[in-house]
Amino acid sequence: MYRISRAFAPILLAGALLAMTTPSVAGYPEKPIRLLVGFPAGGASDVAARAVAEKMSRLLGQPIVVENKAGAASNIASDFVAKSPPDGYTVLFGTISLAVNPSLYRSLSYDPLKDLAAVSQVASTPFMLVTNTNTPYRSVADLLATARQAGDKPLYFASAGNGSGAHLFTELFAEQAGIKLQHVPYRGAAPAMADVLGGRVPITFDNMVTTLPLVKSGQLRALAISTKTRSSVVPDVPTLAESGVPDYDATAWFGLFVSAGTPAEVVATLSDAARQAAQSPDVKARLDSLGGEAIGSTADEFDAFFKSEVAKWAQVVKRANVQLD
Repeated sequence: MYRISRAFAPILLAGALLAMTTPSVAGYPEKPIRLLVGFPAGGASDVAARAVAEKMSRLLGQPIVVENKAGAASNIASDFVAKSPPDGYTVLFGTISLAVNPSLYRSLSYDPLKDLAAVSQVASTPFMLVTNTNTPYRSVADLLATARQAGDKPLYFASAGNGSGAHLFTELFAEQAGIKLQHVPYRGAAPAMADVLGGRVPITFDNMVTTLPLVKSGQLRALAISTKTRSSVVPDVPTLAESGVPDYDATAWFGLFVSAGTPAEVVATLSDAARQAAQSPDVKARLDSLGGEAIGSTADEFDAFFKSEVAKWAQVVKRANVQLD
């Protein structure tokens, strides 16, 4: 019988404890993966998540089960993933809300920058500045001219609510264009769009996923898109940068996150699968149909982009004095 020296006993004990607490990465993934979406089924993020998940599951050889955990501007799903075991089996399908929420909410139960690890940005989606077809605005120049001459009668814009993407994208537009616009918040994108379609509010700035079908059907007039370059989906619609607001560049996006502390090997495996999935012809076609653009970035690229987005929207929220009800 061999005796263990007292001098080595603490080292062996520490090694045993480390083995019990460090997630195993050999053979990952060895079981199904949960992909949480912070919004209801049927929306843009849900459709994009399911398209990416289906392709990734084939690449990884394990099912990826998409779960909708909606509520609190995606904070419920984000908090759940942030507090999940760092083993790569619970993944968040994050959106731009994840970058905006730290500035909008006085206290979050998690810190997106500290408690989540970026995996890959799978897609981006421009916002589109649109107007009711009965308005006189044929271009951004028309809109800017009206706003600058408005005086005590400001130009109104609709949004899905305080702090929504439509709200913040428009605040950024107004700031960079040097104009004043009056915000009309609604309880959701549907009632906001209904009032724009009905002519009660002249303009809104919303995700292309929502606005593109209405533009194609002739119910809305597209004035510009939010990204620095034109979209291949609507190549005839100019950018704001081309339309008198040269520094404007903003986009909605979709990307994968896991809880902080997930082993680098697991993050790399997920990132590789996400990048391949995003760039596959069938997923790219599905994203195109939503008005999105496939990205497929590395974990490091997405991490840098995400941090820049948090800083960018924090400044917009602060300067516009956006407050949640």
